[in-house]
Amino acid sequence: MGWSIPIGTIKGTVVRIHITFLLLLLWIGSAHYTQGGWTAATEGIVFIALLFLCVLLHEFGHVLTARRYGIRTPDITLLPIGGVARLERLPEKPSQELLVALAGPAVNLVIAALLYVALGGFPSPASTEPQNAGVGVLERLASANLFLALFNLIPAFPMDGGRVLRAILASRLGYGRGTQLAATVGQAVAFGLGLLGLFGNPLLLFIALFVYLGAASESHAVQMREVSRGVIVSDAMITHFESLAPGSVLEDAVRCLLQTTQHEFPVVDGSGRLRGVLTRDDMIRALRDRGPDTPVLEVMRADIPVIDRRRNLEEALRLMQENRLPAVGVNDNDGRLVGLVTPENVGEMMMVHAARPDRRMAS
Repeated sequence: MGWSIPIGTIKGTVVRIHITFLLLLLWIGSAHYTQGGWTAATEGIVFIALLFLCVLLHEFGHVLTARRYGIRTPDITLLPIGGVARLERLPEKPSQELLVALAGPAVNLVIAALLYVALGGFPSPASTEPQNAGVGVLERLASANLFLALFNLIPAFPMDGGRVLRAILASRLGYGRGTQLAATVGQAVAFGLGLLGLFGNPLLLFIALFVYLGAASESHAVQMREVSRGVIVSDAMITHFESLAPGSVLEDAVRCLLQTTQHEFPVVDGSGRLRGVLTRDDMIRALRDRGPDTPVLEVMRADIPVIDRRRNLEEALRLMQENRLPAVGVNDNDGRLVGLVTPENVGEMMMVHAARPDRRMAS
């Protein structure tokens, strides 16, 4: 996720903090300072730090449950309104997704219950306000965990409730149709939150946008998965493209960029093997910072995998999504590059699929 800063790795999962999290710290600190000075401001920031520790534990509830089903979690991003754990793939069964989705809110409920026991009962209603400096940290933390559990069960992606709804629908309708319906519900929820935000709560507008984009992104990802199922790579790859030699410089790449509609240029050696891919964005950035005589080998993405042309397209999509790659190379029996799979050409394949009357891709 863009605008996020990695702060560490726990059991193979990179933990990131979104830069907008700093805005939340500033808001909480300012609100507490106006009520009680620097002491209150420090207490407010400590509260937020503890709250996001609870959010992190919530996300690791998802991570550890998903790991039971052999699903890795490359990273977790902490946002002002919660966290997002990026699973490498969907669970194979709706029942598995249901358990993975419910594991996060369950962690918050356990934390809230333990804090309520430690406090000797339910806190006052004022403790639900995170900017209230007059309430103890543990009291606010207990209420916040209860709120997190309930908030995350709203039936809208990317909240856990959206995944719970999708799992229930998918058990009857399949993942594709279940995701479409759950995404529609999520976007309706986002619209409702947006309307409420117009009447005096700007934070709801931010949440509405986040929910709407999350629902659209989830729907798109599952559509890609459904379209790619049963399709082999050679049916979807690009076969006509300009490539660069290992000895090429940025000036050569710019010439290809202006003469074609490509955004990704494979760097191929004399034996036809892929050495890497130079993207348009990396090209322009390096041209501005380093000049036209810079060798393409110094600025290309060298971590581009290659797969056999007879493999399933779903595998190529998984590689792109897991590693955020601009392309995946396709080779023949001798290891020579014969094609590329890119997000753009997969998107075009999805449009063709949607336009077909029978909704089926030829394979």
